[in-house]
Amino acid sequence: MTKLLGTLATFLMVAPVLAQQPKQSLAKRDSINQFTDSIRSLPPLEVKSIRVGDNSPFAKTNISRASIAQVNYGQDLPFLVQNTPSVVVHSDAGTGVGYTGIRIRGTDGTRINVTLNGIPYNDAESSMTYLVNLPDFSASVNSIQIQRGVGTSTNGAGAFGATMNLSTNDYKPNAFLTFNNSVGSFNSLKNNIQFGTGLLKNKFTFDGRLSKITTDGYMDRATSDLKSFFLSGTYWGDNSSLRLNVFSGKEKTYQAWYGVPEELLATSRTYNPAGMEKEGTPYDNQTDNYTQTHYQLFYNKEVHPFLKWSTALFLTKGHGYYEEYKAAVNLNDFGITSYGNDPYNIIRRRWLQNSFFGQIASLSFEKGKNALIVGGGWSRYDGDHFGTLPFPNLIPLKSEYVYYSNEATKKDINIYAKWQYQLTKKLNSFIDVQYRNVTHTMNGFDKTPALVINGKFGFFNPKAGLSYINGNVTYYTSIAVAHKEPNRDDFEIGITQQPKQEIMYDWETGINAKYTNFTWSANIYYMQYKDQLVLTGKINDVGAYTRTNVPDSYRAGIELEATWKMNKQFSTSGNITFSKNKIAKFTEYFDDYDTYLQQAIQHENTDITLSPNTTAVHNLNWVPSEKWQLTFSSKYVSKQYLDNTQNESRILKAYFLNDLNTSFKLFNKQHWGANLQFYVINIFDKLYEPNGYTYSYVSGGTTITSNNYFPMAGRNYWLSLKIDIK
Repeated sequence: MTKLLGTLATFLMVAPVLAQQPKQSLAKRDSINQFTDSIRSLPPLEVKSIRVGDNSPFAKTNISRASIAQVNYGQDLPFLVQNTPSVVVHSDAGTGVGYTGIRIRGTDGTRINVTLNGIPYNDAESSMTYLVNLPDFSASVNSIQIQRGVGTSTNGAGAFGATMNLSTNDYKPNAFLTFNNSVGSFNSLKNNIQFGTGLLKNKFTFDGRLSKITTDGYMDRATSDLKSFFLSGTYWGDNSSLRLNVFSGKEKTYQAWYGVPEELLATSRTYNPAGMEKEGTPYDNQTDNYTQTHYQLFYNKEVHPFLKWSTALFLTKGHGYYEEYKAAVNLNDFGITSYGNDPYNIIRRRWLQNSFFGQIASLSFEKGKNALIVGGGWSRYDGDHFGTLPFPNLIPLKSEYVYYSNEATKKDINIYAKWQYQLTKKLNSFIDVQYRNVTHTMNGFDKTPALVINGKFGFFNPKAGLSYINGNVTYYTSIAVAHKEPNRDDFEIGITQQPKQEIMYDWETGINAKYTNFTWSANIYYMQYKDQLVLTGKINDVGAYTRTNVPDSYRAGIELEATWKMNKQFSTSGNITFSKNKIAKFTEYFDDYDTYLQQAIQHENTDITLSPNTTAVHNLNWVPSEKWQLTFSSKYVSKQYLDNTQNESRILKAYFLNDLNTSFKLFNKQHWGANLQFYVINIFDKLYEPNGYTYSYVSGGTTITSNNYFPMAGRNYWLSLKIDIK
């Protein structure tokens, strides 16, 4: 590792020298400038290396900057892509601001690989993507590609259902200044300023953004106070570039993690139990607080017209805590024995301080019938989990008291090779192989400080496919293998019940047809899981509910998409997914408070949790003039089960939503313009819940089921004014 870091340091010192070019005559320089501008406008290799092209045999959706801007009022990223195929989104606070989540083909955020300019973003330990830590990051994103299924090899956590690749590293040759201000329901407010210098001295560009988003939220006390910035500076050589990105987000959200009990939905739909342990008024600082800062350094080099090289170093620093009011606790549980066994009210904080750093690199060769990319990366995560009783507190303390502390380290190394070869004029082959090695060391947990885990995994992930292009129609088929390591919480099960890795085999086949005014596509998938980790209600060695490996399960479906431009004013588009998501056999466990044991029930061929059999989207777009555009969107999500038992008393009901989004160009002058946008969400005031959880137990000989839901807001609004100075 020391040798590698030394090599990287040497490279960084000589990189600016490599980028310099000798002086040219003025006419020749202008010709070169036009040529280099066209090169600079191409997608950067760090992004291209993990994305797939039009002829690749995988299901994908590309989202442009213009499409992002059309819906980017202030909601989090999942809500900006919610109308893409097989997607379901949810929000703790009920508005799309604050903590949000996304599921693609029924797979949750822990199984969706997310990269920012090719650099891994998923939390290394939980595999979750906490996009609340980067508020308004979408305003800096130039393009998004969503790959459904395993997709092509990428960096970071294994894609176990989908990938999302976000890119900010575009070339912006012209200076700009943009003000974007939005107001919305529930006292929501977004203020945003973006700026760029354009190309300076034919060598430099600087871009930046400052953002602030606040809201009261739909749920009681579900406030959010979010701040972020983004800065990027690039040195552009004639055949190379050196870019530094620095961006950060700071969030403070009142907790809305617990959901609403089913019996309160009809009368107290916005009920939030967070902070309610305090007598009288709820505790006013029951909040989550976290700051995350990213540093990314990229070097791209065109070694030869056929050969390109890219590398990037990255560092992500995070620190924060969530604070809770806890009533009637026994201080012996916190290691404090001087207060006896009497109950006390306290304030506690649970902290996480972490760093995540590493490198990615790729080499691309394209000539004739061959396109070859070799790449990979390494990373290291260091996390310190600890809990404190802050000073001052509700009990007399002389200083802040640390009641637990444990550290974790995770190392990840991967290497991949992708080869696309044109077999005939119409037939292309694609081969992709990846090896990934993961080491995860956990030195204790909150409730089990003496439990030390050393998880070691080695994964070989091959992929192969064919694409056949016949005029306007493309046929494709592929097979891919993916492996995934358990999450941190899975390991706390105890020494005697350690979880196994998960394996998925993904078959995809489809057809795309593109005509002048009409496009359509169909994709059939079959994702077969071996040892998928699911919640069964089983209690582990330390008395906590844990995920358990189930031998056989699958997701299968068909995804249909179509777009039709009817005339100059009207166009329509939509997608629909029909699927089955099944577990072949598993054992459900639930607590029996009469015997203080667990009861078990065998289940076969049941639906997987939170996996709808049908999702559908329709958009009708009307452009009555060059200044005005209006889009009416509808979305349907079928019934979902809250657990894996397929019990009809534990469901999320189907829902059908309609939104109206309109934009009007107030001015469009040579050097400046103004655009007004208005967004009506859930226009028909539908009451619905896209997320929830359940648990059951036996008491007094009766089985009792408790369902809890995360409601979304009814009809609500956003109004945005965007001013561009060019």
